[in-house]
Amino acid sequence: MTIPDGVSLIPIIATLLVAAAAAGFLAGLFGIGGGAIFVPVLYQTFETLGVSHLVSMHLAVGSSIAIIVPTSIRSLTSHLRRGAVDTTLLKQWLLAIPLGAVVGALTASVASSAELRAIFATLAFLLGLKMLVGRLSFRLGDDLPGGFGRFVAGLIIGILSALMGIGGGVLNNTFMTLYGRSIHQAVATSAGVGALIAVPGLLTYIAGGWGEAALPAFSLGYVNVFAVALVAPASILAVPLGAALAHRLSRRQLELGFGCFLLIVAARFAWSLI
Repeated sequence: MTIPDGVSLIPIIATLLVAAAAAGFLAGLFGIGGGAIFVPVLYQTFETLGVSHLVSMHLAVGSSIAIIVPTSIRSLTSHLRRGAVDTTLLKQWLLAIPLGAVVGALTASVASSAELRAIFATLAFLLGLKMLVGRLSFRLGDDLPGGFGRFVAGLIIGILSALMGIGGGVLNNTFMTLYGRSIHQAVATSAGVGALIAVPGLLTYIAGGWGEAALPAFSLGYVNVFAVALVAPASILAVPLGAALAHRLSRRQLELGFGCFLLIVAARFAWSLI
């Protein structure tokens, strides 16, 4: 990667490490992979580093998916030890969610930078509103739908998550709680959902960007190895802290803060389209 004149790597590295720690904490706390934080930070970093505008957003989303792989697995391990994960649901989603992740990643690979930013802005806005609203007071049922309904839900969660470069935690938490599952079980299960999304999504983003001439050095398709190697370790270290707090603290203030963050991110990306 080339660094523009006068730009120091120190604040860039510091920003990535702070974001990594925060995203890892949120991965454990909310069962998310931290992508909603990684994508905007990585996008801005790549833009600052002079990466082509044609691929900077693709790199941000693909690299975010790569970072989610270890954080999701570490988060799942932490929650499995507490016995809160719905392993039956995860087994039923072994096809639906990875298939959705591949479809989403393929769609992102062929989309333009502007289209991908518009998609992220729209979904971030909707997720931000959901976080601000908090837990919904109504239910769609007393238990999760049957096999077909679960398959469709898993497919949709996989597609939308891969398009955004996120672990699907907010989407899965909403789905499970709307059908009567406890928020703690939803949070724990979401860690497994993140792993099901990230692995096939990562491979698809690598394949989708392979041979792209505008990519910077140290890139495997739409995944930048430099950014992943820097951010992933800090994320992993912070995951257990979030997982521990998830089982004994009220998350409402954090939900409000995270919701506001998503709305700001949505506005940032929307502004970039003008």
